[in-house]
Amino acid sequence: MSTNVKSAFQFATVQLVLKNLLHSRELDPRGRKHQKYKQIAASIESIGVIEPLVVYPAGKGKYRILDGHKRAEILIERNVKRAECLIATDDEGFTYNKRVNYLSPVAEHQMILRALKHNSQKTIANVLNVNVATIRRKQNLLCGICKEAVDLLKDRRVSPKAFTSLRKMKPIRQIEVAQLMISSNMYSARFCSALLAGTRDDMLVGPPKDQVSKLSPAQKLGMEQETDTLLRNLKAVEASYGTEVLTLSVCGRYVGRVLANSSIQEYLKTLHGGLFEEMRHLVASIESNLAVTEQLGATATA
Repeated sequence: MSTNVKSAFQFATVQLVLKNLLHSRELDPRGRKHQKYKQIAASIESIGVIEPLVVYPAGKGKYRILDGHKRAEILIERNVKRAECLIATDDEGFTYNKRVNYLSPVAEHQMILRALKHNSQKTIANVLNVNVATIRRKQNLLCGICKEAVDLLKDRRVSPKAFTSLRKMKPIRQIEVAQLMISSNMYSARFCSALLAGTRDDMLVGPPKDQVSKLSPAQKLGMEQETDTLLRNLKAVEASYGTEVLTLSVCGRYVGRVLANSSIQEYLKTLHGGLFEEMRHLVASIESNLAVTEQLGATATA
């Protein structure tokens, strides 16, 4: 069965006078000082507007901006009279930017490499409103990182400084640390640095020069043992987590149904009031935790 799907936009872009565009929301004055605003301004200055504004007819020759408030504001500041616009066929009530998927550091690194095939470091730095050293760091982000660790972290918002610590580890250790970061949902440079401090010398690429002065041999040995134990426990939990959650879910719902029986409720309240309240709170806690787990799983899948 065929279904007619309505297009969300008109097929061709049009040039509209900027003074005829109405803002859907006021731009926060502090937003003009934000790095993202400065990057958009630098990009427009260097290569112009790539993505057209999204607008919707508001009557009497006016259009309401649905997406592109910052671009419109920057163009007005530069005394530009007209802008290329895409006219939407529906007056959507949400901001398009809410649907944006932010780039991970690995994806940004790959984007920089592609851009460098056709542009110089200086050109890209000007467009992104950063210095050349920043582009160079992003270009060399994955130097010394094994492919398996990159594949694990490619969609994660890992702190770029965390790769500095990973680079000091051997490939097998990089994979273990990447798995631990994912399991704990912690991608900060400090967390990765702590894992580096707990890494055995034989799992390091070179001598830990920056660690020697900070930790005594006994402290470093203790951290290594704690880190190894943590990794073993993590693998054990991963192996049994699914079965244990299923068992907890079944038991919790069974006890919940038992407690919902009016005769059992009356018996427990009369002879074991404290036990009844504890079991009731326990079932509620299990249901709440399982609901959070399901929500996190759905978010991760999405």
